[in-house]
Amino acid sequence: MEHRGKSIRPFIGAGNFETSRSFYRDLGFKETVLFPNMSVFTSGNLAFYLQDAYVKDWIDNTMVFMEVDDVDRFWNDLLKLNLDLKYKGVRLVPVRRNDWGNECFLHDPSGVLWHFGEFKTGGSKQAADILTIPGS
Repeated sequence: MEHRGKSIRPFIGAGNFETSRSFYRDLGFKETVLFPNMSVFTSGNLAFYLQDAYVKDWIDNTMVFMEVDDVDRFWNDLLKLNLDLKYKGVRLVPVRRNDWGNECFLHDPSGVLWHFGEFKTGGSKQAADILTIPGS
C-alpha cells in the first residue's frame, strides 16, 4: 500500500485540560479551540489534538516524537521556558547521544512523554526500532 498522507495528528489527553492548554501555548504551539473539550495545537505543518480526557493508562503510555533541526539549540530554548518550575509534574531530561542521533525529553503536566530528536545527517530514520526511553 502506498501512503499519500499529508499529516499525522495524534490525540493526547490531559489530567487538567486548562493547565495543559496553557503549557502547550507556553511551549510555543498555537492553539485553535475546536470544542470546549478539544483543541488543536500547531507549529508550522505539525499538529496534535488535546482532549479534556484523562485515562491514566493511556496518558502514562503516550509518547510523541518530534523531529527538530538542532536538538542542542532546542534543549537550550526549552530550558529558558522554565516549564518545570511553572507547571507541577513537568520533567526535563537532557540531551542523550545515540547511534542514530540525539534527543531530549519532556514530560508534560499530565505525564505525556515528548521526545525531541535530531537524526544524524545521512543516517537512517528507522528510529522506531532504537528510540530510548528515559530511565531505561
